[in-house]
Amino acid sequence: MTPPPATSASSPSLRQRLARWVPCLGWPRPSAALLRGEAMAGITVALMVIPQGVAYAALAGMPLVTGVYAALFPALIAVMFSSSQRLSVGPTALTSLLVGASLAPLAVAGSPEWVAMAVWLTLMSGAIQIVLGAGGFGWMLRLVNSPVLIGFTQGAAVLIAISQLPALLGFTGRTIPQVLSGDGPLPDLTAIAFGLGGIAVLWLGKRFVPRFPTTMALVAGAAALSWGISYALRGGAVVGSLPSGLPDFYWPGLLPAGTFSALVLPALMITLVSFLETASSAKVDNARAGTLWNENQDLIGQGLAKLASGFTGAFPTSSSFSRSAITLYAGAQTGWATLFSVVVVAGALLWLMPLLYHVPQAVLASVVVTAILGLVKPSSFTALWRISRLEAGIAIGTFVLTIATAPSIYWGVLGGLLASLANYMYRHLHPRIIEVGLHPDGSLRDRHLWKLPPLAPHLHALRMDAELDFASASTLERALTVALADRPDLTDVCLFAQPINRIDITGAEVFGSIRRMLESRGVRLHLSGLKLPAMQVLERAGLLAPGPLLFSYRTDGEALAALVPRIEVPVPVEAEARVAH
Repeated sequence: MTPPPATSASSPSLRQRLARWVPCLGWPRPSAALLRGEAMAGITVALMVIPQGVAYAALAGMPLVTGVYAALFPALIAVMFSSSQRLSVGPTALTSLLVGASLAPLAVAGSPEWVAMAVWLTLMSGAIQIVLGAGGFGWMLRLVNSPVLIGFTQGAAVLIAISQLPALLGFTGRTIPQVLSGDGPLPDLTAIAFGLGGIAVLWLGKRFVPRFPTTMALVAGAAALSWGISYALRGGAVVGSLPSGLPDFYWPGLLPAGTFSALVLPALMITLVSFLETASSAKVDNARAGTLWNENQDLIGQGLAKLASGFTGAFPTSSSFSRSAITLYAGAQTGWATLFSVVVVAGALLWLMPLLYHVPQAVLASVVVTAILGLVKPSSFTALWRISRLEAGIAIGTFVLTIATAPSIYWGVLGGLLASLANYMYRHLHPRIIEVGLHPDGSLRDRHLWKLPPLAPHLHALRMDAELDFASASTLERALTVALADRPDLTDVCLFAQPINRIDITGAEVFGSIRRMLESRGVRLHLSGLKLPAMQVLERAGLLAPGPLLFSYRTDGEALAALVPRIEVPVPVEAEARVAH
């Protein structure tokens, strides 16, 4: 009887192959000790996300219970399909603000129309993320650089804090203009005490007992105190009745074409901002775990989480940096911690919603403000200014535009992104092209900056620190044309080409034009250190064909060793000169 073929030890099992698409299948088999630690971490995060969810739902203009819905099935789906296991997925301040700001011109907050449009925003954003992840387009999100992100988050944080001022200062239910006009009753001093007291408690808890669920303790204590003084009966603004039970399936219905088109840009901005939030947490998580971040799989997982949120009538979710940090700090090692968190949230929905009735809305405002104050870092602008004034200007411009265009704050990101791309294109259209000289340390450096003598009287030696492509090629051709016009006695031109990593079709055409221009004047062209990818492009174009006026050298040392006797300049040269800025 023929024995069955041996299975290669290196061939992946079915479970391993499936884990590529459903990462939860790759979780380690839990032990009792592991589950105890995961349970403590999960419960800690759940006790934080429940009151935060209610507060962020108010920020998004949604029914308050939807903030808890957004912490249930979305968290479960995200941990099953995302590669980053220890992220806390649910409602966040920035995405909630984007929902409220985007829908403010279109509907009345909390109305059925508002809820339907918020759900469509959630579904559209989720679908976009799934398509980007499945298509491997996670790299596109790198277009948003750090200055734009800093400017936007600082501007959004200021707007969030301002939006909570009426509730904190006893003017719950009124807008900032109404408060400034002085219309209406006097401020509620009890609400002020609840709001400012809540900020103090949360700050002290974060400062001295960071592992303790201070947020839930504050909410529970404030609800008990509110009930004890009959705050609601005296007309105080409280959370009120919240429905108990798990969420039902929700379908938002179809929208008019005009309304739907008005949601496309906000949906794109929510996709961008929410995934940048995810990236900031995922990079920390994967760095601690010593693993590579699979951004495309996280896009898919976060997109599916948004679909789960939308179909339960909630608003867009994302990874919370603060809650994810708490998850790591509490000792979570795997996604099992999120499963325990989901169980606690489900239990709260089934049995604990009535206990939130007496929670003052000023306390919810204190939760939002305290969470958002961690994002307010004016020092980030000064740090950017020290490094690059141009990029600091982009960050400041994004910050100002974000605040100035409120409630359509996504224009801040778009403006900053356009400014960054314009700066990127300007730098590529104006590459650094220098005439080099030999520094006493043996390196080739900018001759004019370091006040170095030319390599030889009749030699123009230059280096371009950029790719030779459509953006930079014409600048190189212009620089050589100017050099030939200024120095008609030139007999040799040497291009130190090591920094040129790539040449495109336009670059090849311009190189051919440069070679023909030099040959027509009898000027010899020397190429030093041309890299293989660039060389292959020029060879395929037939531009490196041997000729009496073309010379190529493998290294800069070889080029200088050959050029010095030809030009008859007695310069001592090392075996290979180093290339330096």
